[in-house]
Amino acid sequence: MVTLSNYSIGKTEVTQELWKAVMGDTPSNFSGENLPVEKVSWDDCQTFISKLNALTGQTFRLPTEAEWEYAARGGNKSRGYKYSGSNSIDDVAWHSGNSGSKTHPVGTKAPNELGIYDMSGNVWEWCSDWYGSYSSASQTNPKGPTSGSSRVFRGGSWIYNGAGSCRVSSRDGVSPGIRPISLGVRLAF
Repeated sequence: MVTLSNYSIGKTEVTQELWKAVMGDTPSNFSGENLPVEKVSWDDCQTFISKLNALTGQTFRLPTEAEWEYAARGGNKSRGYKYSGSNSIDDVAWHSGNSGSKTHPVGTKAPNELGIYDMSGNVWEWCSDWYGSYSSASQTNPKGPTSGSSRVFRGGSWIYNGAGSCRVSSRDGVSPGIRPISLGVRLAF
């Protein structure tokens, strides 16, 4: 049992247009203003968020893994889908079977029950947590382990691993300094 305090999460993944407006350029392998930024490390995301907050006066951050999963599952409107918004992956996700080996503009597939796009597929998304085992105890606002060597990423992507990696339950972790071509970011606040 997990209880979360109120929070907000981005309707789409961070686009290259926003990343470039804040950082001056984009590291992405693919090029397009409305494409999700990719090839960004967890550390890069912290720099981006710090600069974005300084520019806007807001308190953007990466979502915790629990926040990410709750939003991906459709929150209190969840219909229990295995992908974010549907049991049919092609309705909601750009994945290795339909992407044409590239990312696609954000928000072009159907949203989930909360009106959030691309939580399954397009690019994996960094979470704030260190990667580790879940606790079986009831928790409020869990933040994962206090240390580790890998940060969590969720959601599946346009490449690798097929449909299974796009399930709302799928998770993985990688060193926070790594910049895979399949990994991007979604903001929480």
